[in-house]
Amino acid sequence: MLYNTCIMETKKNISYLAFRDFFSPLGCFSTYQVKIWNEQFDRNNFGRWEKQGKLIRLRQGYYTFPSYKGNGDAPYYFANKIYPPSYVSLHSALSFYGMIPEGVVHITSVTSRKTARFQNPFGEFIYQSIKPQLMFGYSSEKSSLTPTWNMLLASPEKALLDLLHLNPQYNSETDMQELRLDIDFMQEELNVTRLDEYLSRFASKALETRVACLKGAYI
Repeated sequence: MLYNTCIMETKKNISYLAFRDFFSPLGCFSTYQVKIWNEQFDRNNFGRWEKQGKLIRLRQGYYTFPSYKGNGDAPYYFANKIYPPSYVSLHSALSFYGMIPEGVVHITSVTSRKTARFQNPFGEFIYQSIKPQLMFGYSSEKSSLTPTWNMLLASPEKALLDLLHLNPQYNSETDMQELRLDIDFMQEELNVTRLDEYLSRFASKALETRVACLKGAYI
C-alpha cells in the first residue's frame, strides 16, 4: 500500500524537466494528451508553469514551450494543431510560397468548423469556415527548421481559390492587381491545369468569373 502511494505521488508530482523532455519534441500539445500520458498529472502545473514563463498557452487547452519563440515555422505548425481540421491557406500560404511581396501579420487558415480567432505570443490565428467538401488541395510540408514537424499548407492554386471564394470583393482585373501577386510565379510556376481542376470542384459560376479576372490580370 505504501509502495503504491509513493508511485502515485511520484507520477502526480512529476518534475518540469521530465515533462519538458517528453513533450518538447511535439512542438505543442493539448491537456488531453497530457492526461493520456499521466492520469495523475496535477493540472495546476499548467497555470503555475505558465506564470513562471516555462509554458506558453496557445489557446484554451493547448500549450507550447518558450524555446520555440524564434522558430519561424512554429506559427504555421501550431495553426494546424490548435484548431483541427484546418490547413494554412489564403494570404499566409501565398506569403509562404513567396507569391506576395510582404509578410503577413496573421496566420490565416481554412477549416470545416466554425470561424474562429485566437491570439497568443506567436501571433493572431484566424480560421475561416468552408464546406467540408472543399477541404482539399493541401499537402503536408516538412519544416526546414524542425524536420520532425509537418505543416498542412494549401497548394498555391488552392490558396488562390480559397482567397477568391471567401473574399468576393475581388471581382475585377483591377481588384486582382491589388493583390500584388508575383508575376513571375503566376506565369511560370502556377499550375493552371490544377487551378482549373480545383475550380471545377467548387461548382461556382461566381468563382469562375473571379478566376477569369485573375487570369486576365496575371496570366
